[in-house]
Amino acid sequence: MRTTAIMMTTALTIGVVGCATNPVTGRRELSLISESQEIQMGREASQGDLKRVGETNRVDAQAMVRRIGQQISSKSERPNLPWEFHLLDDAAVNAFAYPGGFIFVTRGLLTHLNSEAELAEVIGHEIGHVTAKHTVASMSKQQVAQIGLAAGSVLSPQVAKYGDLLGTGASLLFLKFGRDDETQADALGFRYSLAQGYDVREAPKVFKTLSRLAGESGARIPEWQSTHPDPGNRVQVAEKKVAALPPGSLTNAKVNREAFLKTVDGMVFGENPRLGYFKGTRFLHPDLRFQLDFPNGWKSVNMPEAVVSQSSDNAAQLQLIPGQGTPTQAVQQFVGQQGITVRQSGQTTINGLPAVFAQFDAQAQDGTLKGIAAGVQYQNTTYLLVGIMSAVGAVQHTNAIDNAIRSFRALTDAASLNVQPAVVQLVTLPETMTAQTFVQRYPSSVPAAQIYVINGAEATTSFPRGAILKRVIGGVSP
Repeated sequence: MRTTAIMMTTALTIGVVGCATNPVTGRRELSLISESQEIQMGREASQGDLKRVGETNRVDAQAMVRRIGQQISSKSERPNLPWEFHLLDDAAVNAFAYPGGFIFVTRGLLTHLNSEAELAEVIGHEIGHVTAKHTVASMSKQQVAQIGLAAGSVLSPQVAKYGDLLGTGASLLFLKFGRDDETQADALGFRYSLAQGYDVREAPKVFKTLSRLAGESGARIPEWQSTHPDPGNRVQVAEKKVAALPPGSLTNAKVNREAFLKTVDGMVFGENPRLGYFKGTRFLHPDLRFQLDFPNGWKSVNMPEAVVSQSSDNAAQLQLIPGQGTPTQAVQQFVGQQGITVRQSGQTTINGLPAVFAQFDAQAQDGTLKGIAAGVQYQNTTYLLVGIMSAVGAVQHTNAIDNAIRSFRALTDAASLNVQPAVVQLVTLPETMTAQTFVQRYPSSVPAAQIYVINGAEATTSFPRGAILKRVIGGVSP
């Protein structure tokens, strides 16, 4: 999602091939993008994320992220960039950087960390991507490869931008960096946090948590797991760096565990069901008061801009997105795009709601696609449901998509309407106990394995009396 936005902007600003000095390494390297262009691209992408996803409402947590980020960036190799640091209201365990100094951390990541020192390592890593100009170098190389090539036609931005969404884990993504860049960003994050007086003995804990998340089936993990060095190796590298420090150099280093934990107390854990959630194949949205049944066996995800479901054979996809104007206007706007031919259209009702539908063919790079678009009006809001299928997939999936579209209806179940998100709750231990004893004595609404991970512990880890641990309460029952 982010890559597309960045590259579209970049395409408008391609200049002549040139070189620039890397502020971190001092080496001359390829650069097609000026600093002002870098900042412009980063700001535009950043504003898009803030609009689509939004920041958390936790002022204390936002302030902590910004404080740590500004402290580190002000002493970095590029202190004069217009640095911004944001805490997104997203369940994905992630952090990412846009060019020009726009850094994002998610609340999902915050709930999996246990100290300011750990957070400083993550923020320092993302700052390192910017100071070392990894994003600029990556985009410059891609532009050189694309110069002279004709751009292929795209069916529709509304459809195309979710084309590979389900295969990526649906986390917040950016340009994929090479492993050398990631190793360098790790080193910079370590150096930056050490320079700010943080206890870098906490750094290996971050990588251990990432490693454990990578082993969880279906976990929404950072993009770090696909392009970053192996988490196990990162633990070893960080431990070696700590061991190489002069004796006593970390005597007064900052960890700030208790202050950090207070900022995540009561924070939403995982997906917020108020913004829509799945129960089996059924999608329910309490705030907007509607529900929809997706086809059996399809993989579905709820994103800020859309709900997307894809067949297991990747031959069909169904999207639910906001529509503009009336149902008629929303459908006409969609099918009026270049490359789309309407086969049949008309008015109908869906569970008593006024609706408009259109069956269409669409020209894509690799052939003709079949599709169904339907606009539905509910509570003065228009929703656009778009099903896209390959020619072969249409034979198998047309009925499934049609049935899913016609399942759109009002949500009236009181329990579903009143559901609340799971939240983190802090517990001060009254006595020494293991993590296993903790989860038995203080039950959570998530599995014990998750509680171990968010506390950076194993089942046998022993905690002293007075230690503060996290548990999770409330939320939607599986």
